[in-house]
Amino acid sequence: MRKTRNRRSIHWVGLVVLAVLAAGLTAAPAQGDEPRNIAYASFSSPDQLAAGEHDGTRATHGDLRFARSVGTRDYDDPFDGAGARSYDYARWTSPTTEPGFALSELVASWTARTPGDSWVEIEMRGTTTQGSTSKWYVLGRWAEDDTYLHRTSAGSQRDADGRVAIDTFVAADGHEMDSYQLRVTLLRASGSHVTPTVHSVGAMASNLPDTEASTEASPLGGAEGIVLDVPTYSQETHIGHYPQWDDGGEAWCSPTSTAMVLRYWRSGPRPNDYAWVDPDNDPWVDHAARHTFDYAYDGAGNWPYNTAYAGRYGMNAFVTRLRSLTEAEQFIKAGIPLVVSMSFEADELDGAGYGTNGHLMVIRGFDAEGNVVANDPASHLIPDNDEVEVTYDRLQFENAWLPHSGGIAYVIAPNGKRLPTAPDQANW
Repeated sequence: MRKTRNRRSIHWVGLVVLAVLAAGLTAAPAQGDEPRNIAYASFSSPDQLAAGEHDGTRATHGDLRFARSVGTRDYDDPFDGAGARSYDYARWTSPTTEPGFALSELVASWTARTPGDSWVEIEMRGTTTQGSTSKWYVLGRWAEDDTYLHRTSAGSQRDADGRVAIDTFVAADGHEMDSYQLRVTLLRASGSHVTPTVHSVGAMASNLPDTEASTEASPLGGAEGIVLDVPTYSQETHIGHYPQWDDGGEAWCSPTSTAMVLRYWRSGPRPNDYAWVDPDNDPWVDHAARHTFDYAYDGAGNWPYNTAYAGRYGMNAFVTRLRSLTEAEQFIKAGIPLVVSMSFEADELDGAGYGTNGHLMVIRGFDAEGNVVANDPASHLIPDNDEVEVTYDRLQFENAWLPHSGGIAYVIAPNGKRLPTAPDQANW
């Protein structure tokens, strides 16, 4: 089985049938009687960012900004060998969010700018169903590039309430959480005057049932025959490039997919940004791999690091879970491609030509029968951009996506682009 190291597979299983109503989508339970509970909440508007507890931060011009230092903190970057350095910091804590169910997993995502020697740290804590409040768990230490700080996840955190698996908080059995808060710490080198800013921060909370893969695909959602003009880039053409970042192109499915979507929106890095890339075929892919690389995870497949990278270029970008291809079709109808996380054996997805324990690709549309038209950066393992577009069977695709990652999707669209109407239990 081919292993694209960009992403470990989370073995959540479950499928959903959705009714497409005239008023929009309404979430329906998965097979059996258990619901697929997914809720996404974001703080991105001026009023939302003005709420919560400010400690040296200020919400202005649509951003959360470092206004004044409230203290100093030493941080020893484990990947530069320079020892501990001193940083001034400011901090914002969100209001409490109640997803409406007891969450078992949470993935935070954010968009931010970190000029010069500055960075942000994202944390969460929750109130368990037993009534106790957890500690703060670090979900990411992120900077735009690795010139000053090596961005890292903090996956070694584990206690009685839960653990962090790279970028995902996983509640311990019996310690599911009824509510949560997010905390953003903005840091800059002590004595400097650069201003890190956060444009958005949010989280996808979920609690998914353990059900088997479906024998029936989800209902058609109205995007049949719509295929978006997403450019095709093969990760295979980058094999051997910059092996210090996730072994080179062979494992670059996530940044390659993110780069495809950014280029679809005519956005992304400019030529002077990727002038360092050699050889220079599709150099924006190499740029994305470097700037999504998680030095602790040792991979470029950290989900929120990919959406944070897209956020550098004026994108409203976040990680969520979808309940079916019926929901995915609503984004295609709105002109928004999706990046999704998959896992499958070689004989489970006809036309792929490989198997993987974790892989990402772009949903760019649907054929007339509702099968998925994808940009698969693994491209039949052939190093050719012309091999990237593949049409996959709808049921096979759903069973490779939903049971293994729980329906993980990157939503990446320009700020101001209207998203489709969300279902009653809003997961975007």
